[in-house]
Amino acid sequence: MPKKDASVNQITEGVIWKQLLIFFFPIMLGTLFQQLYNTADAVVVGRFVGTKALAAVGGSTGQITNLIVNFFVALASGATVIIARYYGAKNKKDLNDTLHTAAALSIVGGILTTIVGIALAPVLLDMMKTPADVMPDSVTYLRIYFAGIIFVFIYNVGSAILRAVGDSTRPLYFLIVCCFINIFLDILLVVGFNMGVAGAAIATVASQVVSAILIIHALMKSTDMYRLEPKKIRFHKFLLVSIITIGLPAGIQSIMYNISNIIIQTSLNDLGTDTMAAYTAFGKIDAIYWMISGAFSVSIITFIGQNYGAGKYDRMKKSVKVCLLLDFIASLLVSALMLFLGRYLLQLFTADPEVIRIGMEIIRIIAPSYVLFIFIEILSSALRSMGNVLVPMIMTCTGVCILRILWIFLAVPHWPGVQSILMSYPISWGLTAILFIVYYYFDQKNFYKIHQ
Repeated sequence: MPKKDASVNQITEGVIWKQLLIFFFPIMLGTLFQQLYNTADAVVVGRFVGTKALAAVGGSTGQITNLIVNFFVALASGATVIIARYYGAKNKKDLNDTLHTAAALSIVGGILTTIVGIALAPVLLDMMKTPADVMPDSVTYLRIYFAGIIFVFIYNVGSAILRAVGDSTRPLYFLIVCCFINIFLDILLVVGFNMGVAGAAIATVASQVVSAILIIHALMKSTDMYRLEPKKIRFHKFLLVSIITIGLPAGIQSIMYNISNIIIQTSLNDLGTDTMAAYTAFGKIDAIYWMISGAFSVSIITFIGQNYGAGKYDRMKKSVKVCLLLDFIASLLVSALMLFLGRYLLQLFTADPEVIRIGMEIIRIIAPSYVLFIFIEILSSALRSMGNVLVPMIMTCTGVCILRILWIFLAVPHWPGVQSILMSYPISWGLTAILFIVYYYFDQKNFYKIHQ
């Protein structure tokens, strides 16, 4: 039996569904371990400190950190698209210039975010109507998290670079190591030294420092076409503009997502600490779906980018179809898991029966709707990888974000309550999915007519 040629790029040459899954699973597991950073905080704090502390490490602080981190990761996704194209086209010089520009962006962005975040933490929490009994712990957690956010940026940019060139396994290994470090430090600082919310925040930041160091080491020791050299880290104007041109619409889209989520969180905060704690616990479980959805998004971006660079347009079209099918199956499985086992999953975070009751009410509304979102995630990622960034952003911001905000301000006052607030999710996802399916069909007819 002939040996497989190690020099062959399997993303541009291999069986699509197999290569998508081979690439997907390390990303999904990596996202799982990254999510376990905050989940470990929530479990330890919720069990050993109390409901108020649980609300402090999730709730409003989680929405704010997601807003900042997701914007930067989305902005840096422009580098992922460009690096994947250059790697597929075997363009070593431009690939490395893009790598060093992205590294500079993570450092400068991290420093600026730290300064602004620490200064404005109380203001941001107050804007979200964070309950007074939760506010002191929330400010503490948020300021410590912002103090180390540069390491979050460095790791996310570095791992995005590795994934863009087809390496999704090493980011997973790094996150496994750092997740266990975080869990150990959570137990040591929160339980052993009785440091409460501050201990949980310090544990998270310390583990993120380790993940950043590991990713930098991997990039510096690379023997492939790409290699990080600290003395070459700087902005290359043309590539910076290209990264921002592709990444900024995704960043704006991410901000709109998170603003709509913050408005929803603020509405839920008005219903009391129990509802806030229930939504925090649900958010940790809900992350199971989002890590799968995000992993498929990164996978299709890499597949489209590399095959675009290699000029394999038919393979791009097939990749999207296969990815949609795989994501659809995964979404159904996650929905079933949450509906049947949701109560037991919620009990990981709290023993309060009222919090668990509210949490199950939330699950029954949102979990069955996951299958609607796959069309938004996969089709928008595919379009962005082909350079079409503006229309997907407009459709997502209008269909998901603005519609959700209008629902909160116009419908919820007439039908107040958890169910009314959270119905904004399936309604906005369903309408936006229809928009994407119709637009993608006509856009791709035109794209393949031109390129073939």
